[in-house]
Amino acid sequence: METKTKETGTKKTVTRQKASNKDVKDQLTKEATSSINGAEKPKEGKAPVVVPKISIDSRIQKFEKLRGLATNRERLNQTLGELTKFNYNQDGSSSFYIRDSHGLEFKTTNSNLINLVTTQLQKTLEQRKSEFEQEILAFEL
Repeated sequence: METKTKETGTKKTVTRQKASNKDVKDQLTKEATSSINGAEKPKEGKAPVVVPKISIDSRIQKFEKLRGLATNRERLNQTLGELTKFNYNQDGSSSFYIRDSHGLEFKTTNSNLINLVTTQLQKTLEQRKSEFEQEILAFEL
């Protein structure tokens, strides 16, 4: 229905015109068709979004990778906890050993050297833990 307003001097005249039956039918048909089809068709120039189907094997592999990342993070947490206990419970009579696969060994009781090594090891482990956490947060199944 269309409304027209006409002003002449101080008097307003309002006239209304009825929409034709054909216009109403066309509008109702258009609305019904779009609701049956699910939605309006995408506008020209925009490509429809296609969601790729992922096989169940691929999804399981991704899940296993995520589980591996979580396991590695948990082990790092345990190692950091043990290292923290060691750092806070040193009584000055600590020894530090490094042994290779050939049986060669390095041993020290120097508390300054032990402190330097454990501090550096703790920083490295915390950095690696942070990397694992970032990977886990960014991970998509």
